Amino acid sequence: MSMGAMKESDRAAAVRVDAAAGEEHALRPRGADVLRIGLPRAGGAAAGDAGQEGAAALPREYLGPGRVTAAEGGAIAVELPGGQPVAVEMALALPYEPAVGDTLLVIGREERYYAIGVLHGAGRTVLSLQGDVAVHARDGELSLSGDKGVAIRGPEIEVQAGKIRMVADAVVQRFTSMVQRVSALLSVQASESHTIVEKTAFTKAKNATILTEETVTVNGKQILLG
Repeated sequence: MSMGAMKESDRAAAVRVDAAAGEEHALRPRGADVLRIGLPRAGGAAAGDAGQEGAAALPREYLGPGRVTAAEGGAIAVELPGGQPVAVEMALALPYEPAVGDTLLVIGREERYYAIGVLHGAGRTVLSLQGDVAVHARDGELSLSGDKGVAIRGPEIEVQAGKIRMVADAVVQRFTSMVQRVSALLSVQASESHTIVEKTAFTKAKNATILTEETVTVNGKQILLG
């Protein structure tokens, strides 16, 4: 076989090898190297890394739930579905203080993770504003409700209304001093009435009437009439 033929044969073999390599590259999925949301990047952890065998790699990009495992002093740590613990920064529209066990919506990339939502929470949302704050429902009704209760605190509370209606199963009132002024009629209707005064009781009226259907009892060491 001539030298020219040998070179031509080698050239043909090289063409076949390049074609096979091209076909293998063409058959590879185009999205194989694309990061998938919520999944670790393919080949993200090298199989030969010392001390890393069997450990799940952190996702390079992530969007999904995360369970809060620590929440102290503003440092929040969550556990991703794969079991990887990561530190997150709160990025909510309202200042929410998560509690351990909450499930947050976490987004992250390149080892930076942020909490952008609360899926299941038992923490506190604290809205603190500087200066005077006015809440007004224009042409509507303002309603405040709480599944476990509503608390109003302040050194002084003022209520102005045309009519106040209170409905409750039980009412407990404790005052150091109480003054009531009623310009028209004060009417109290009850099944039973008990009034206990530790010291002195004084009642003054222009006219007074005591009316009972059965018995009136007046008991005391001294009874003065007139």
